[in-house]
Amino acid sequence: MLPRLTQARAPLTREVAVLDEHGQPQRISIPAERDLTVYVDRRELVTLMTLGAHPEWLVLGYLRNQRLVRSAGEIESVTVDWEVSSAAVKTRAGIDRIEERTAKRVVTTGCGQGSVFGALMDEVEAIALPDAVLAQETLYAILEAIRQQESTYKSAGSVHGCALFRGGEMLLFVEDVGRHNAIDTIAGWMWMQGLDARASAGDEPFVFYTTGRLTSEMVIKSAQMGVAIVVSRSGMTQMGHEVAQRLDMCTLGRALNRRFLCYTGAQRLRWQPETVTR
Repeated sequence: MLPRLTQARAPLTREVAVLDEHGQPQRISIPAERDLTVYVDRRELVTLMTLGAHPEWLVLGYLRNQRLVRSAGEIESVTVDWEVSSAAVKTRAGIDRIEERTAKRVVTTGCGQGSVFGALMDEVEAIALPDAVLAQETLYAILEAIRQQESTYKSAGSVHGCALFRGGEMLLFVEDVGRHNAIDTIAGWMWMQGLDARASAGDEPFVFYTTGRLTSEMVIKSAQMGVAIVVSRSGMTQMGHEVAQRLDMCTLGRALNRRFLCYTGAQRLRWQPETVTR
């Protein structure tokens, strides 16, 4: 049984007055960052900084990627109220050992959130990714779809974007103040849709795209969603590289137009050199 979700929404941008290089006044749009405090069974858990485009999916994905809940069915409801900047999560049977499991934190390079529960690193070895392979021409189709995507970034800047693809088809595009919020939102949406990336193989693999760098946390969260191929417009950190190698994940960075770098998992990419200059 899926949880009941509110559909709280908030404006994604806000107009402000600025002065340009000539000292002339202008009005421009900037991202409307806001805080959202998450309560689980009336216990305060974390405060997330977010745009608030899909706060319920964000909360679900956060709980999923922190391994606090194993399935969406464990949650009865997620109620978001922007008047008090809170998200109330009601579980069906509580979260076992929640105090112990949330006590250990590791500071990360994440923006907009900034911490990950330490137990995540301990569970990397248990993650098995599907035998997914991505054609180089499909990668280029993904990058072209991202280029054409209308976004808050184009109008206001200062946000990260993430997307989930199945083959060259974009399933969901999410923007937020931090890439971690965006990937958590996608994870929550996948739960609500009943999508399992581990079932992907052959010609239509699931692919995760992000504008942000591939840190260890981003790699682990992608793997927890069962995604074996991750693409970034940015680069990759050393720990992210080490974790991706352990997971046998294909990671592609500096991906823009028809250029990219394959950091790990080259065997998951069906190389087609003839497509580079098309």
